[in-house]
Amino acid sequence: MQAAERGAAGNTIAAYRRDLDDYAGFLAGRRRPVEQAETNDIRRYLADLDDRGFKATTVARRLSAIRQFHRFLYAEGIATGDPAAVLEGPRRGRGLPKVLSIDQVDRLLVTAHAAAADASHGAAIQVRAARLAALIETLYATGLRISELVALPASAARAAEALVVRGKGGKERLVPLTEAAKRAMAHYRALRKQAGAAGGADKWLFPSFGESGHLTRQHVARELKALAAAAGLDHRLVSPHVLRHAFASHLLQNGADLRTVQTLLGHADISTTQIYTHVLDERLAAMVRDLHPLGEE
Repeated sequence: MQAAERGAAGNTIAAYRRDLDDYAGFLAGRRRPVEQAETNDIRRYLADLDDRGFKATTVARRLSAIRQFHRFLYAEGIATGDPAAVLEGPRRGRGLPKVLSIDQVDRLLVTAHAAAADASHGAAIQVRAARLAALIETLYATGLRISELVALPASAARAAEALVVRGKGGKERLVPLTEAAKRAMAHYRALRKQAGAAGGADKWLFPSFGESGHLTRQHVARELKALAAAAGLDHRLVSPHVLRHAFASHLLQNGADLRTVQTLLGHADISTTQIYTHVLDERLAAMVRDLHPLGEE
């Protein structure tokens, strides 16, 4: 149902599978088939998660999966009731996203481009460095999810002004490209061509020899952390998703409105984009301080 009716992404489906496998394993230990689960069974499972040291955010996500699962069983007539309907999840505050400063992003980019321009380590290493530079430039220029970025087709390198991106639920959106991102893509593709690289080159912008035919998000995350260390940054604070946050936050800092950022990020609901409202609060405070006629007093 998630795949066929809701168009859920592969990563989303895999997450549901892991959560529900754990839940089903707990019920099996109690000799309870999932379609016969009762509300107290779910409460005991949530208590077990707490005993195992899971965070409130993880428990809430597991409960969300269980709710949807039991709602589905009831709607399909597989179960006679919905035991999860009356349960409330743990309260959780929504933390502020980790964000790099503009200076920190600049240090990442300078380090990446320096490695991409260094031909002393051989063609293969230079191609990988140019690929990482293109990945970071594109990620910071567009705010794409890393799963969207690695799955870009080779034709994306020929985009004149913007990329057509297929996001969650198969929804398409148009995302403008910066000149820096286009130059980084072109440099990477030129080096690949010179090196005679193969492996999905005709189909994917960032091909690999793996099963998917393109780079994985885990591979990019590892390379990005290594680059962060080389740039003198704390690698624990740097990830593809943090660069996505940086894209959104820096746009808002420089005058973009929340609806525009929502569209660029591909958020279906404005409430998801509202995690960045702290940036707007800071900007509004600065505007009052700098522009109000009595602000200095």
